[in-house]
Amino acid sequence: MASAASCSAADLAPLFGPNGTAAASYICNQLSSVSYAVDTTYLLFSAYLVFSMQLGFAMLCAGSVRAKNTMNIMLTNVLDAAAGGLFYYLFGFAFAFGSPSNGFIGRHFFGLKEVPSPTIDYSNFLYQWAFAIAAAGITSGSIAERTQFVAYLIYSAFLTGFVYPVVSHWFWSPDGWASAFNSDDLLFGSGVIDFAGSGVVHMVGGIAGLWGALIEGPRIGRFDHSGRSVALRGHSASLVVLGTFLLWFGWYGFNPGSFNKILVPYASGSYYGQWSAVGRTAVTTTLAGCTAALTTLFGKRLLSGHWNVTDVCNGLLGGFAAITAGCSVVEPWAAIICGFVAAVVLISCNKLAERVRFDDPLEAAQLHGGCGAWGVIFTALFASKDYVAQVYGEGRHYGLFMGGGGKLLAAHVVQILVITGWVSATMGPLFFLLHKMNLLRISAEDEMAGMDLTRHGGFAYVYRDEDESQNNGIQLRKVEPTSTTPGV
Repeated sequence: MASAASCSAADLAPLFGPNGTAAASYICNQLSSVSYAVDTTYLLFSAYLVFSMQLGFAMLCAGSVRAKNTMNIMLTNVLDAAAGGLFYYLFGFAFAFGSPSNGFIGRHFFGLKEVPSPTIDYSNFLYQWAFAIAAAGITSGSIAERTQFVAYLIYSAFLTGFVYPVVSHWFWSPDGWASAFNSDDLLFGSGVIDFAGSGVVHMVGGIAGLWGALIEGPRIGRFDHSGRSVALRGHSASLVVLGTFLLWFGWYGFNPGSFNKILVPYASGSYYGQWSAVGRTAVTTTLAGCTAALTTLFGKRLLSGHWNVTDVCNGLLGGFAAITAGCSVVEPWAAIICGFVAAVVLISCNKLAERVRFDDPLEAAQLHGGCGAWGVIFTALFASKDYVAQVYGEGRHYGLFMGGGGKLLAAHVVQILVITGWVSATMGPLFFLLHKMNLLRISAEDEMAGMDLTRHGGFAYVYRDEDESQNNGIQLRKVEPTSTTPGV
């Protein structure tokens, strides 16, 4: 693994003459401080980009639901970030990166105690928090338009405070049992290469959303009496496109920012260093998303006969979710393959969802869960030997199709299995318990009227009657639910 730029006072001292040791030490100390400042600034800027994805999630979710539920879904996006921030600060960051610890869960840095340290600074917390709330935001899309407000609060706190941090500890912490950064005992001699989280973030959020949507059941009217799919289209394609572009922009912090450092030379005096790898990662991210978007465009045209902008946006995001695992260790041409297959996976998962009457308003489980799993497999097939050595160190196993053998693929199959098992064993029972306590789904009356009116005091938009001379506006009547389902 490449090391940060270094300065040796012993090497510099002879250049300053017989009494140059003090001057050399001073210069090296100053350069070290500059290096830390540059890397911290880079990580903070990346954190701000990733956090800006919350605005993208909010716009995407708002445009994908019906107008009568806009205020509700916007509020849940705000609370994902707010509740996630508090619980990740108290517990999540410690469970994820609290070293030294065991291979299963971290046990230091609760409430950021002992931060900063030689290995962890506040910027690391901020960056990882932005990732944690991204996972929670994925889940909220799957259960949109029919979920009680209290259920959002409970699952968001549990996911960001415990479920997601344990997974990120396994694969990203130096102590994690399957981490590629574990120097003591690498899984299958390689560890798992999930650079920015196709498995850790996207599969976790997607599988959690899968269980929530399965236990809740489909929205009223999503399938007719014979089981045929009925489209419940979102109310604003404009918001969907706006959200997609904001997510695209934020992904340049999500993937390239996962290096955490930028001032790392790969060879002394060379123009080629980690700054080049950062650029390459941005390129592979771009190519995968673009290829997936175009593949979805023509694929859906052949299947439905329409050029559908919402489908293209979801295809684009599916390509991003897939390339996230291997973005730093694959060639640009391989990213095109990744994006093409991701689009096929997304279309296939959506067809399967319709067949089994699974309802996910944002296709979040299919997009993040399905495409995320493909991204994990893709990395094990196409990871480049040279790039793996630069990012993770010499002597590591690399992609099967690149001549690296099957051990990396074995490690990645294990990752898919354990993430699926862990999230199912934690989030599944949570949603089931909420369902049994009548805290999960709203009443049928509330769902038909829309949660903006019945739960949030009014619609997100002001509607005017065509004849404003006679009626200045539509008079809204509060719909009182008759169900025994507890209100929020």
